[in-house]
Amino acid sequence: MRDALAPLAEALSRQVEIDTAEITAGAEEEAAELVAAARREARSILADARADGAAQARADAVTERVHAERRARNTELAAQREALDELCARSAAAVRALRDDPCYPGLLDRLSALTRSAGGPDLVVKEQPDGGVLAEGRGRRVDCTLSALAARAVDALGAEVERLWAP
Repeated sequence: MRDALAPLAEALSRQVEIDTAEITAGAEEEAAELVAAARREARSILADARADGAAQARADAVTERVHAERRARNTELAAQREALDELCARSAAAVRALRDDPCYPGLLDRLSALTRSAGGPDLVVKEQPDGGVLAEGRGRRVDCTLSALAARAVDALGAEVERLWAP
């Protein structure tokens, strides 16, 4: 009986080999398609990541440039403020030095007259320790101290003071 079944066994074995070869070929083809699709997806993900990275880098560069410009502007403004403060300090020191000038008593008389002229004859005018005079009376006050006059002189420079830091 074995001999009688041998052709059937041989035919089944050949069919199994054919089926196995077809299944293997199909599996290999499917695997190749899956690998190709995975590679395409990986390339797409990589391209998207590169594009996102480049866009983020551009955005970060813009942000950093804005921050750098802000820091530079703040540094510039601080330097300008320092120059203006120095001008104010030197101006105040220069006018306070007038107290040692022989013409100072005449300057006090003139400042007293100016305060009365500006605020009225009933103001009480007092010489100030730092120089100049302060006149007060009935809700009025006229400050002609040397420090106030120096500050007004610097303020009166207006935009002209920008020449301190202009090239």
